[in-house]
Amino acid sequence: MITTDFLRTHRTPVLTADDRSILENAVGRTLKMSARQIIVREGVPLKQCTLLLDGFIHRFKDTSDGRRQILAFHVPGDFVDLHSYPLKHLEHSVAASTDVEIAIFPHEAIRDITAKSPTLTELLWKSTLVDAAINREWLVSVGARSAAVRIAHLLCELQLRLERIERADAGGFALPMTQIDLADAVGLTPVHTNRMLRELRERKLADFREQYVRVHDREGLCAFADFDPSYLYLD
Repeated sequence: MITTDFLRTHRTPVLTADDRSILENAVGRTLKMSARQIIVREGVPLKQCTLLLDGFIHRFKDTSDGRRQILAFHVPGDFVDLHSYPLKHLEHSVAASTDVEIAIFPHEAIRDITAKSPTLTELLWKSTLVDAAINREWLVSVGARSAAVRIAHLLCELQLRLERIERADAGGFALPMTQIDLADAVGLTPVHTNRMLRELRERKLADFREQYVRVHDREGLCAFADFDPSYLYLD
């Protein structure tokens, strides 16, 4: 099923077989896109929503002086722009962090879902609200957490989200991104990010090399990050 990872991520409300069929039938098409390709451009009218099936996607905004702030990382099973259904355009851009496969849900199909199934409507609403909760937690990181803690917190989050869809285990997970990507997500320079990753490695908590995060002490990493996963609303 195309929506398997989405349903692994959000296990409640429980769907009936008819609900699952409605969701699957709402997929207009699937396609593959290359790393760094823009999926949604800021301000451009939209008539569809995008579900990530494989790879990583990020949301971002660029400033007038050329700096980039990554606003979210998306993993398989995430709708990356579900809020475009009521808003009709986004105030930020969305791009492929890696080569990706996506599923397209036309807005007309989303409207049909809301007309046919209150349970699916609740599920899509929940997905959007969890996205907002993650965004608030990232805001706390950039505004109130020290540099090393920001990175540790992000690694804890990604590991838990990827475990949910069976793409991580207690020992670590693939993260096919650069240190520049991490820096843009946590509001640090690449040089500072490199130093903070070294600190995590020296503390024997985790290291990030060759696009793989190795978690040496998960309990210690979560404690160092003061990581409370409640904002992910895992069922």
